[in-house]
Amino acid sequence: MTPQLSRSLGVLHLERGVPSGAAPPKPAPGSMLNSATFEFPTIFETVTGAWVENVVRGDPALEPSFIAAARRLVERGAVAISSTCGFSIRHQPAVAKSTNVPVVMSSLLLLPALLRQLPASAKIALLTYDSTHVAEDLLGVDDPAGRARIVIGGIEGGKFWHDELKRPPPPIDVAAIEKDVAACIERLCIAHPEIAIILFECAAFPLVSPAIRRITKLPVYDITDLCRLTMASIA
Repeated sequence: MTPQLSRSLGVLHLERGVPSGAAPPKPAPGSMLNSATFEFPTIFETVTGAWVENVVRGDPALEPSFIAAARRLVERGAVAISSTCGFSIRHQPAVAKSTNVPVVMSSLLLLPALLRQLPASAKIALLTYDSTHVAEDLLGVDDPAGRARIVIGGIEGGKFWHDELKRPPPPIDVAAIEKDVAACIERLCIAHPEIAIILFECAAFPLVSPAIRRITKLPVYDITDLCRLTMASIA
């Protein structure tokens, strides 16, 4: 029987196609899957059938798998639940309803609060793995004035985007993520000089958060920040 861990963050992990018995690739520094990323223990459960492609696209048939994996994490001692894909916010209500712990599936949950940090003239750049699948209902912002202040950019078509659609995907290329994200932000900031905050939707983007903060000199928020806030609130 797996021993329970004290105050663990439970992370719902997408399928990576690692053969049974094979060691998964070592997570890069800053990854949600790297034990050194957080100051508290983390435990993981793979969501059966949840690959990047069908989670990003939005497959409602995955909901039972998300719920089952979240319940397994709670049984193992998780006191909060997150995930390795921001698009899994589609399953936030179902997972929250099915567990008795705080659930923060995506950094997109931060959007309404971040808008209130800024004056009404300022904008937020939302950087995503694939902007073509960021539907309005995922943003959680109903006010038209607030929505107009959210500028969405994606890295679809880039190397990381292509890599993550493979089954199994290759080891994460951090340099490729930084290149694509930096280029996207540059385009957005030229078009929208009012941008004052950057929010990363993709749970792989924390790998380059420090670099992007240095390049842009702007606040950059990601899923790891939301996880730390949530865990800090739990006794």
